[in-house]
Amino acid sequence: MEAIDVHQHLWPVALIEALRSRPRPPRLVGWRLELDGEAPYDVDPAAHDVPKRVALETDDGTGLALVALSAALGVEDPDLLAAWHSGALELPAPFKAWAAVSVRELDPSTLQANLDAGCVGLELPATPLGTPDGLERVGPLLEVCEAANKPVLVHPGPATPRDNVPGWWPAVVDYVGQLHAAWWAWHVAGRAQFPKLRLCFAAAAGLAPVHHERLTARGGTYRRIDPDVFVDTSSYGPRGLDAVIRVLGIDTVAFGTDRPYAEPTNPELGAAATAAIRRTNPHRLLEGGLP
Repeated sequence: MEAIDVHQHLWPVALIEALRSRPRPPRLVGWRLELDGEAPYDVDPAAHDVPKRVALETDDGTGLALVALSAALGVEDPDLLAAWHSGALELPAPFKAWAAVSVRELDPSTLQANLDAGCVGLELPATPLGTPDGLERVGPLLEVCEAANKPVLVHPGPATPRDNVPGWWPAVVDYVGQLHAAWWAWHVAGRAQFPKLRLCFAAAAGLAPVHHERLTARGGTYRRIDPDVFVDTSSYGPRGLDAVIRVLGIDTVAFGTDRPYAEPTNPELGAAATAAIRRTNPHRLLEGGLP
């Protein structure tokens, strides 16, 4: 069984060169990544070596790997976005690309063009989706995806700059909080606005579904599991994924690794669950979304 990995990162040469040409973050200085909200990060060049990544996916039995720019980079510059799409759409199998956009200056027509060119759907940062009003603001982008029958990957956005915190702080605090806010905003207002849209929350939505008991304890309601709202498995192992599956069931959990920043995890629920997570559920997320 060939797996479908819905969440990876791989920088094409065009993007690397564009990041190195910038005088300010987000930028690369050699192989050191500089972002406004995080400590400098030394990138492993092998992580973005395309032939090595192809070989790695072949060894793992991956039939399709969907790569995203990573909304955590905070890319808004049109030149960087153009470099991403020009390079990512030329990546060899098994890779296909999520589209990326500016969330400051919405450009639905360019999003449509990138979907038409072969992007499987749209990656959006969780930050603008973190309130019902935010959902409405980016509505023109979500409308494009819904009309085109393309899914949306909700990914952590840029971290808030802070002093005197350890290097893991953004991933454990900022990213998780962003995903929680986006999950609950969608719960409050998303489905009513976009009745046919399919979404996938990266990193198991930061385990937001596990807090449904607290929701009901504080007067909220969760009427049913939405079959078109998925979570991916990246960054969590058997305990975290078991807790999420106890709430959502197995049918909306999709295989995602966040490679090269994390490696595949296995909830250890047996062959049938593995087949659902690695093939059936990702295929349903992407149904109608593969060019």
